[in-house]
Amino acid sequence: MTIHIPTWVNGTLQPVEKLEAHLRGLRHKAISVFILRDGDVLLQRRAMGKYHTPGLWANTCCTHPQWDEAGVDCAMRRLDEELGVKDVPLRYRDTVEYRADVGGGLIEHEVVDIFVGEMPSGMEPVMNPEEVMEVEWTPLATLAQRVEASPETFTPWLHIYLRKYADIIFESATDA
Repeated sequence: MTIHIPTWVNGTLQPVEKLEAHLRGLRHKAISVFILRDGDVLLQRRAMGKYHTPGLWANTCCTHPQWDEAGVDCAMRRLDEELGVKDVPLRYRDTVEYRADVGGGLIEHEVVDIFVGEMPSGMEPVMNPEEVMEVEWTPLATLAQRVEASPETFTPWLHIYLRKYADIIFESATDA
């Protein structure tokens, strides 16, 4: 199945095949979700079948919206598809931009809508093994130290989010 994502080409937003956008390092739309619970953040370890950054730890969920798909709708869809998570209210935090080499000649140049949600106690993710090989609740207070201690085990975008955008993502993230 060919997936086209909203991508800027010569300043115009248009659908471009996902792999082509990454091979050319084209600027494109994306979403990232951080699910929190009692001071912890839910991380996922990407499945080994992913075409880039397989086996690396990342934030709860991230993907590219379909053409004409709203960011929050995309975030809710992928939370369900990757982790079986439904009905967790998401709050839009901000839109950020980054560019990162993700290996294999691929570049992520993303304009990312960031969403944060609070998962109630008793609700647990159900991993889709084609997308996720492992999940873990990690104390938010020690996440940056963990990433610094083992940088090669985390995705480039998680490094960037923690270094440049942590205040935007996590400040008052658990406020109602």
